[in-house]
Amino acid sequence: MHNLLTRISIIAALAVAGPAFAQDTTAPQTDAGQTDATQTEAPAPADPGLAMGETVTDGPQPGQTYVREVSGDWSLECLKVEEGEEPCQIFQTMTDGEGNQVANMRIFKLPAGGQAEAGALVAVPLETLLTAQLTITVDGAQPKRYPFSVCDRQGCYARIGLTTEDIASYKRGASATVTLVPFVAPDERVEVTLSLSGFTAGYDMVTVPTE
Repeated sequence: MHNLLTRISIIAALAVAGPAFAQDTTAPQTDAGQTDATQTEAPAPADPGLAMGETVTDGPQPGQTYVREVSGDWSLECLKVEEGEEPCQIFQTMTDGEGNQVANMRIFKLPAGGQAEAGALVAVPLETLLTAQLTITVDGAQPKRYPFSVCDRQGCYARIGLTTEDIASYKRGASATVTLVPFVAPDERVEVTLSLSGFTAGYDMVTVPTE
């Protein structure tokens, strides 16, 4: 393998230096005027299949999402745009006691004037019993139940609305409990913790969509 790599390196070097090497070793001796004319008339050698490379731009490109900031247990996720304000939302991944990802929640603001101040998308595994719905309890208060709206190959989703009172309870709270029911064990409940640490600062950075 070492000899093969050495041979490849030598061949590559000769491919680049070949025209100049041949000219230096085979060109007959001539007077200065003839040499200048020959060098002027000779076309530049073509690049022997070399890749010239391209400029690499650091950071996200337009149309890509990226995490701009982290606030406690919440991350601010934004969409890179060419101009104007970037749309941003906050999200958190919830895990079980063994560190396995069970669900995630994304919260985004809605235009003013509606019943809901914000919306949220909660994603859960495909093996969830959809008819049991999704329950969220903030700091032991009265729980709220939400239906699932759609599933794809990656999971099932509940699209929920959050009122001003809901957002206020999230800001005051320490944590919420998200409860779902496994399809294979309808008598059981899976509870995961949604931390509210950093929620207030993170939510304040979420952008409001424009018309």
